[in-house]
Amino acid sequence: MRPVGKGTSPIQGDFDKYEDAKVDLVSCLGSYCSYCERKISTNLAVEHIEPKDGAFGQPHLEKRWSNFLLACVNCNSSKGSKQVIINNLFFPDRDNTLFVFEYLADGNISPSASIINDILNKDKANETLKLFGLDKTIRRTLDKNGKQIALDKMSQRMEIWGIATLSLRKYERNQTNQDVKDLIVENMIANGFFSVWMTVYKDYPEMKNLFIDAMNGTRNSGCFDNQGDTISPHPNVDGLDGGGKV
Repeated sequence: MRPVGKGTSPIQGDFDKYEDAKVDLVSCLGSYCSYCERKISTNLAVEHIEPKDGAFGQPHLEKRWSNFLLACVNCNSSKGSKQVIINNLFFPDRDNTLFVFEYLADGNISPSASIINDILNKDKANETLKLFGLDKTIRRTLDKNGKQIALDKMSQRMEIWGIATLSLRKYERNQTNQDVKDLIVENMIANGFFSVWMTVYKDYPEMKNLFIDAMNGTRNSGCFDNQGDTISPHPNVDGLDGGGKV
């Protein structure tokens, strides 16, 4: 998950309808799912961090900016109206989620080496992955010619890892070519999966900083130093409940 800072509410008080917040959220965060990081051109929903209805609903937070992120249909559906105890989970607007999770070439996401020996945070990380369905295994989907098509999130992460790796080879051959760097950043913006790109380019501060600055709300999180490395905990400058756990 890409750590973000969405800032204070653009209006005084709560929104008349929670859907009205979508334009400001997209402006602050870009058209990406806050959880799986996919680029979502349509059907991107205003996501309630704490559910607005159901047995665990918090109706007083239904129209409140601090309770909003953006989510794709899959992550939103996986989360549903399940109980959310913020202190027991990690969220990208209040925790350094890139510090918490490790992205792998096979499409898996796991608790990172930074927290692997911290049982409490490791459990929180695993519960977060489970809540959004980010722990699901790959689903083999073949076209009529037997070619595998990346429809599930794990397959798509693998696909983007391959694209990022190919672009890295081009960058390594042309590190002074600004056009090459610009094209790589444009590719990242178009494809999404920020954390995959940051992992593939982990040894190149210049590109990591370009990625961070290209994605709305990312530098504002305060979770990155001038080398593009993660700083933990999230400074939580917006003063969100349960923020700054890591």
